[in-house]
Formats: sequence, C-alpha cells, structure tokens
Amino acid sequence: MPGGSSRREFLGGGLTLPALAVAPLGAGGVRYRTLGRTGLKVSTVGFGCMITSDASVIQRAADMGINHFDTARIYRGGNNERMVGAALKGCRQSVYIASKTQARTRQRALEDLDASLRELGTDYLDVWHLHDRTSAAELTDELLDAQQTAKKQGKIRFAGVSTHSKAEVIRAAVASGRIDVVLTAYNFVMDQGLEPVLEAAHKAGLGVVAMKVMAGGYRNTPYYPTPPGAKARLQREGALLAALKWSIRDPWVHTSIPSMVDVEQLEENFRAMSSPFTEADGQLLAAHLELIRPLYCRMCGSCTGTCPQGLPVADVLRYLTYADGYGQFALGREKFLALPEEARQVRCRECASCAVRCPNGVRVAERLTRAQEWFA
Repeated sequence: MPGGSSRREFLGGGLTLPALAVAPLGAGGVRYRTLGRTGLKVSTVGFGCMITSDASVIQRAADMGINHFDTARIYRGGNNERMVGAALKGCRQSVYIASKTQARTRQRALEDLDASLRELGTDYLDVWHLHDRTSAAELTDELLDAQQTAKKQGKIRFAGVSTHSKAEVIRAAVASGRIDVVLTAYNFVMDQGLEPVLEAAHKAGLGVVAMKVMAGGYRNTPYYPTPPGAKARLQREGALLAALKWSIRDPWVHTSIPSMVDVEQLEENFRAMSSPFTEADGQLLAAHLELIRPLYCRMCGSCTGTCPQGLPVADVLRYLTYADGYGQFALGREKFLALPEEARQVRCRECASCAVRCPNGVRVAERLTRAQEWFA
C-alpha cells in the first residue's frame, strides 16, 4: 500500500493486537518469543549495536533481560564487533549474538566469519547472516554451502539472511530450506504487502527479526534544518516508542533490533514490551508519517525512473538518514565515501530536473543534493 490517505487511515484507526502477539510478560517486564525453528527464546526488543559506542549501554540491556544483540563485520571496520564482544563477555552463555558478512564468495565469507569470532571473542555465533541481499540471485549455493560448513564446524548455530524489505529475498530464503532466520526492514511506513510474506516465513519455521523499526529515527539529531518547529514535532513524545510497538505487535515478528546509543533510549524502547500498541499510538504515527514523508526512503524499489548518471539513489538516501535521522554523521559520510568514485562525483544540482520520482513523497533531488553537500 503506497503512502497516502489509506495508509493514514490504517494507522490512525489503530490496530487490534492479534491474540498470539502478546507473549507472556516475564520478570522485569521482558517478553520473549521463540525465534522460529531455532528454538531460541529471544526478547521481543533486541539490541541493534551498529551505532552504539558505549559498551555500558549494551551491558545494561543484558542486565535488564534483553538477550538478542546484532552487529556486523562491516560496522566500524570490525570495531563494533570488538566492543560488543567486550560488553557481553561476562554473560555470553545467557545472550544470543548475531553478526553478518557482505562477502560474495565462499572463501571471503568464511574469512569474515573467523574475523568476527576473533573480534567478538567468542567461539561461535548464534546467527550468521548473509548481509544486505537485494535479490534472490544473491542467495547463491556457494554462500549457502558456506553457512552449512560453518554450522558443521560449530562456528555458527543458525544461518540467516538480511535484506532491506525485499520480499523476493525472504521467499527465496524460505524456499532454500537452508536459512533459519530472516532479518528485514519492517516499520509503520512500509507497504502492507510485506506482512503476508513475513507471516509465511514464520509459518515455514523461519525466525523473523525486524530492523529499521523507527523509520529513520529523527529524534535527537542536531542536523535537521527544516521550518521552525518541525524538529520539535519530529521529536514528539512517544512517536518512536509507538513505532517500535507497531513493529513487534505481530506474532510473526519474533524480535527487533532498534539502534540505541544511550540508557535513555534503552529504557524507552524497553517499555515497548509491556505496553501494547493502541489506537492512540496509531494516531500518533499517522501524524508522524506526514512529517517524515518528504525525508524517509522506504527502500521499497517503487521509485519511477533511474538516475542517468548511475547514482544508487536508495543507498545515498539511506546514508543521509544515518546522519540526519540517527544523528550519526560520521557513519553516513563513511558509507558515502565508500561508493565508487563516479558515484561520489555526481552533483544533482547540475541536472535540470531529476529523473527519479518517489511515489511516497520523498523529495529525491533535494535529499540527494543535501547528501552530496554534506558528505562529498
């Protein structure tokens, strides 16, 4: 369902929580669900460690009962894995650690895995994802076999794949019979068409992990220069908590990995497990959607037209969200500077008009220009 009145009505009208969505509330206010056929009992709110630099926040989360922690080989050049491993060293047997590789060959993937284990200071990963797959063709037999080899060697317990809401990748993961967990972008602004795909994955026994649950964040960023009052409205009390509650309201979403940088964010997100999604939350998100519509790329692949200069539009918009949504300018710039030279040299101001149009209302040319001005 593209952004529009129907989406606003869907959110504003609230949602009735499916009976199966409410897992028993454990000690300390933590809810756990079973991560598909893995059998792992994971907290419905996990911890996305990508932008975390304070190990004490991760330690605090583990103390509170959060037990699913997600990192990747590419995050901060391995430094993120090192920090996560140090933070969880004292409780390794009571938590689950997932990491990822972007490798496209068997040898490189297995090398990445060994590096991840070394940096994390652990003998095994609970879940090892093939990271950021955009098509079914990227789930190659070579890489799936690498995961099975790692399983046999005891270096991983379960095989996973991550994707930015590409339904064909999720379907391919199910069809492969060799993927145990899917990690996908899933939030309140996205096309409802993804929901039956995730439900089917759940019914097939796959664990389902939701990322990008805040739809860009836009909370504590110093970088957001819009009309007076807009930043304050984006930071409205409860909007991001409502977004997280929306993402975990479905029984087929077993856990989520919101990014958290401080104890304040941790404690707010933690409350999502003991507070069900309500009609008031839906109304709050409907209003929030109108504010972020010009800003947030849903990575849905529905844009019309392609950049004649070959710019990877969705990627650049995602990097900009790291900066002005998450408040992580250095991360956004790092990703931008890793683009091929020809992409880094593109300047959208030199085009008379933009060939790319977003059906959801993102101001594509304006956002790309902003990314180039900041990062280049």
